[in-house]
Amino acid sequence: MHGVSAQRSKNMAAIKSTNTRPEIVVRKLMHAMGCRFRLHAKELPGKPDIVNRTRKKAIFVNGCFWHSHGSPSCRRSNRPKARIEYWTPKLRRNVERDDLNLARLLNDGYSILVVWECEIIDQVHLRKVLDQFWR
Repeated sequence: MHGVSAQRSKNMAAIKSTNTRPEIVVRKLMHAMGCRFRLHAKELPGKPDIVNRTRKKAIFVNGCFWHSHGSPSCRRSNRPKARIEYWTPKLRRNVERDDLNLARLLNDGYSILVVWECEIIDQVHLRKVLDQFWR
């Protein structure tokens, strides 16, 4: 690989799928609220980031770019302008997989909350949303 390609490859390899900054913000808020949960339930569809199996609650903390946040006010979900033939189907597959996993969890009786990366900015509002969902 040369130049930009090598740097891009290095950048992409550094992206984490668990224990991301937005996920940690949500976990800290929930812990401060006295919520008890488990992390990254590998046996559940979509491996929810935060789970309480007894109460059948699951929370996904989604990156706006990777999961194609559709909110018009979200500035983090920008579509790539380069290599569109690669990124468009990849991001579409992510959304389709998310939808399938959410449907499976709902079918199993789970209540689901999706927290978007851009929503962690307003932690007062986020705390209200988490409290309403978890109680």
